[in-house]
Amino acid sequence: MRTPNLADRLSTANAAKKAQLERAKHMAEDPERAQRLKARDEIGAARNRRITEREAARRAAREQEAAELAARQAAEAAAREAERKAREEAQARRSAEQTAREAAEIADREAMLAARRGVFDGQQRGAPTANPRVAARYKAA
Repeated sequence: MRTPNLADRLSTANAAKKAQLERAKHMAEDPERAQRLKARDEIGAARNRRITEREAARRAAREQEAAELAARQAAEAAAREAERKAREEAQARRSAEQTAREAAEIADREAMLAARRGVFDGQQRGAPTANPRVAARYKAA
């Protein structure tokens, strides 16, 4: 067996290169391969569509949740405002009632003091009073 020289090695390499190119051409022109590539592309496109649909659904759900949260917060704020107004009105009503009671007490006290002054203003010391027990003492004497 003889050792291959440079020319033999180059021709073998060329032959291998041509055979590889032929196999590549044959594979590139193969109709089954084209169908497999087309099916793979369709699978990828379908996967991308499903991903897009899921993202759209998630986005819609987030928007719906945000809208519900905003509505709930608005309702809570309105309820708090109504409660605050009711508390203020009740406080104002209690304050007005307290002021009216105090005014009535002051008026009663003033009327009582005025009545006492009216009874005792014209009297002198030792004179009969409006009190019946005291007046009875003066009549008896």
